[in-house]
Amino acid sequence: MENKFKNFGIIGAGAWGTAIATALIRTGRDATLWAYEADIVSAVNTQHENKTYLPGVKLDTALKATNNLQDLVACDALVIATPAQHTRAIVKQLKAVLGDKRIPLIIAAKGIEQTSMALLSDVIAQELPQAPIAILSGPSFAIEVAKGLPAALTLAIKDKDLGEQLLQAMANPTFRLYLTDDVIGAQIGGAVKNVLAVACGVIAGRNMGDNARAALITRGLTELTRLGIALGGKAETLMGLSGMGDLVLTCSSPQSRNMSLGMALGQGKKLSDILGARASVTEGVYTAAAALKLAQKHNVDMPIVASVDAVLNRGADIDVMIAGLLARPLKTEGV
Repeated sequence: MENKFKNFGIIGAGAWGTAIATALIRTGRDATLWAYEADIVSAVNTQHENKTYLPGVKLDTALKATNNLQDLVACDALVIATPAQHTRAIVKQLKAVLGDKRIPLIIAAKGIEQTSMALLSDVIAQELPQAPIAILSGPSFAIEVAKGLPAALTLAIKDKDLGEQLLQAMANPTFRLYLTDDVIGAQIGGAVKNVLAVACGVIAGRNMGDNARAALITRGLTELTRLGIALGGKAETLMGLSGMGDLVLTCSSPQSRNMSLGMALGQGKKLSDILGARASVTEGVYTAAAALKLAQKHNVDMPIVASVDAVLNRGADIDVMIAGLLARPLKTEGV
């Protein structure tokens, strides 16, 4: 049977949205990239480069950009790659042009809505209830995907038949996708790992060593898994690409915006100064509070996430938070 997914729209022309569009073209699909910024649209269309978010990476001339959502109405599927906190606003705009049209929406953003503590799948379901929803998540630095270096990700969707069609339409040898029906687990892994990466960056910035970072990744995975299961996710998802895989990558390289932010904090820089110097959104800053509130709502213990939230959102002293974590009661592993 011929695959019906030939034409994809990618909403959000940051590094990740641009990289996904490039991967889809490499697979043989048509891709239209929506950007808010007119200068990015112009640069992609005329110079074949996203100078703001992926400077130095030549884009395929087949990639087209627009700042008019109406241009995406004829697409077979849409990828949502805007920052997590902007998802609801962009989906409201999308609703105005889609009307009742039923088109799959693939969420590539990683985060939890701050104001409602809602997962992004729930945000979209509230605004566009007719849309089938999939989650694309996993260890994937945008620059490497854009250059065609190998990556493997999770594609989570409830409808198995639709998932198989999307899988075949989107994947290629260097952009491997693995299917699951665990939409919740895939989102929790992608969101919470950003918060944990900030903590790993603080460890690096304080020169606390690789042993400490490995311990934090492992204990952070325990926290992440507890929350995912409490919300209805599966442990095996959180041990896979969209959980452990993404966590290890994001906590191991300064390429990660979240880890590099933590490093700067650990070196004594102010959060406002760090964020003010960045064009890209650092999702962990916004997810920390929402993840902690979710954990408290479901009686899930997340001391690392709580410490990151205290530093980012309540002005807590980093050294006091570190000392508090190190002084916690000793436990049986896995608890």
